[in-house]
Amino acid sequence: MASKGITILGASGSIGVSTLDVLARHPDRFHVFALTANSNVDKIFEQCQRFQPRYAVMVETAAATLLEKRLQAVGSEVVVLAGAEALDAVASSPETDYVMAAIVGAAGLLPTLAAARAGKRVMLANKEALVMSGQLFIDAVREHGAELLPIDSEHNAVFQCLPTDGRKGVEKILLTASGGPFRTWSSSDLQGVTPEQAVAHPNWSMGQKISVDSATLMNKGLEVIEACWLFGLPAERVEVVVHPQSTIHSMVSYNDGSVLAQLGNPDMRTPIAYALGWPERLVSGVAPLDLFATARLDFEQPDRERFPCLLLAYDAHARGGYATIALNAANEVAVKAFLGREIGFADIPLLVKDVMHQASAGTPMNLDDILIQDEESRVRSLSWIKNKKLH
Repeated sequence: MASKGITILGASGSIGVSTLDVLARHPDRFHVFALTANSNVDKIFEQCQRFQPRYAVMVETAAATLLEKRLQAVGSEVVVLAGAEALDAVASSPETDYVMAAIVGAAGLLPTLAAARAGKRVMLANKEALVMSGQLFIDAVREHGAELLPIDSEHNAVFQCLPTDGRKGVEKILLTASGGPFRTWSSSDLQGVTPEQAVAHPNWSMGQKISVDSATLMNKGLEVIEACWLFGLPAERVEVVVHPQSTIHSMVSYNDGSVLAQLGNPDMRTPIAYALGWPERLVSGVAPLDLFATARLDFEQPDRERFPCLLLAYDAHARGGYATIALNAANEVAVKAFLGREIGFADIPLLVKDVMHQASAGTPMNLDDILIQDEESRVRSLSWIKNKKLH
């Protein structure tokens, strides 16, 4: 079996690190073609020394210059590239077989789309790509013969539980949610949430942005939109179930009364290994689930009043693509402002709702319109924050 070349978009983040951990367990099957990051020189330098990719791409030019000097100093032959266009180039290169799309946020859309248009196996950990460009992205996958495999633990679980012959007999998808660190907090308690509290997820080790999204349930809302596109189902057939233990990663309900569930320890190496090896299963390094230690499984309905971001996502999907782009853009700006202590935790859904409702009706079908809506929504979000500060 020929070794597959892997490009990791977002190698310095938690998904990138976990991907490299799995790849290291299968050196005969995979080799790293390219590693990319925004500005984390220390992490990419360390990864380049261990995995010796052909290319390392830093989005920030200054970071690329520094990385290149450090690699040259140790005699490394890794070629360092800079800028967003270089991301597209390594993602679509003929020497890339699989692309791990793990850049957080809207910044991951263009290189992930480039990989789809180049017919790659796209292992999608960047849910924003589908939230922003849904139909356009799915059309690119189909037109260019790409493979689209979900990495989010919930969507990967659904993928594992679906029939191989399409969607026959599927009634609905049940996406599980941990409920985040504030699952039992009152509305008044949520007013005083700090960034430090919001990024302390009870079950998963994630980046700051995704951790805040989990705390607001926006992450689950984005996953609902992503699931609709991935699995071709309307939003009313995608249900969110709060499951605090994060042992069941998601379920599929069938018309004969069966419900299939995928269980496992909360470790992203499981879905990563599944996507790398599919349709085979590969050793991931994750310990088997101890059902006796798990002891119990609890389920609750999400509280949409205390966590309105979930309902906003359903609303945005119903309104169309312009609204989902605005939802995502406003949320990214809001989370950054919250982490910077410019707005409060409870302000996040207020900002997102206001900006989303200003979006155009309908769905854009070209990249320029998508990017214009994204930019306009970010400007409106910054204006919202500025106005709040003035008052």
